[in-house]
Amino acid sequence: MTKEQIDQLLADISRHSQDATRLIETHISWVLAGNEFVYKIKKPVHYSFLDFSTMEQRKYYCEQEVILNKRLTEHIYLGVVTINKLSERYFIDTDEGEVIDYAVKMLKVDTNLQMDILLSNNKVSTDNIKQLAEKITHFHKYTTKIYDVNPLELQIQFNDLGNETVFLREKIGAADCAIIDQSISISNHFIQNNGPLLIKRVQLGYFRDCHGDLHTRNIFLLPSPQPFDCIEFNDSFRQIDILNEIAFLCMDLDALGRHDLSDMFVHCYNEISPVIKSREEQMLFIYYKAYRANVRAKVNSLRAASINDEASQNDYLQQTVKYLHLMENYLKLTL
Repeated sequence: MTKEQIDQLLADISRHSQDATRLIETHISWVLAGNEFVYKIKKPVHYSFLDFSTMEQRKYYCEQEVILNKRLTEHIYLGVVTINKLSERYFIDTDEGEVIDYAVKMLKVDTNLQMDILLSNNKVSTDNIKQLAEKITHFHKYTTKIYDVNPLELQIQFNDLGNETVFLREKIGAADCAIIDQSISISNHFIQNNGPLLIKRVQLGYFRDCHGDLHTRNIFLLPSPQPFDCIEFNDSFRQIDILNEIAFLCMDLDALGRHDLSDMFVHCYNEISPVIKSREEQMLFIYYKAYRANVRAKVNSLRAASINDEASQNDYLQQTVKYLHLMENYLKLTL
């Protein structure tokens, strides 16, 4: 679909129903949030890391999104529905007219139940963390083991942050930019020294078909935890070391100033399923947290570069600097 068609679909919904549907737009999706249901429509885009350029591909990835997310949620992902056109009108979740695209249909959940919102209101309990650790360990235990993967490609992914230095040097200054070069140097040294460990972890089955995007904004506490919005568009982003998966959540908690909950989650996870049993594994876990902070810094830099509004750009730049310093602090612990 095009943005014009999305606008027309919204107008048609508004004219012919009492549903107060609003549009939420990301760089890869349009999300129509109604009173009872949410519909996620994939944009016809093609990037280096995903391809939604044809209707067949969008249908396939809608189906994958439902299948993969049902592993961790209950009664939220309802299925894949069509978007139809008839007599210059657009319909969703009906069988009228010509099928022009597809959408993922979800039950609408109160956003106040998202973990990040609950954290901001100091409403996440130790029981919530224990239940979340139980859910994730159980999920990791039974999800598919991945053996056909090169774990040393992590070095390339980490070093991609270096592409942001030209833009950032003009925006945040030389001192903060220097963190990037220093961190890449430390990361290269770490991967070189720990390559055998990473390869062994693949052989031992620690790389699994995970969630891939496990952070506090992607977890509902209902109060039982339901992680949602896992990565469906690129298997390599999801098929990762389980330590890398939980490092994302713990880094996110650290970034929010909740080191206590971060430490508690790792402790609970490790009690149920011992995954950090040696100093080597502890250092790898810290490195993975640095990698996740690296990715967050890069994403915020890219957002800052793509926006013209000065206030919004400054917000993204502040986030970039925050994650650069967090990455730097993690990497110092690996030396």
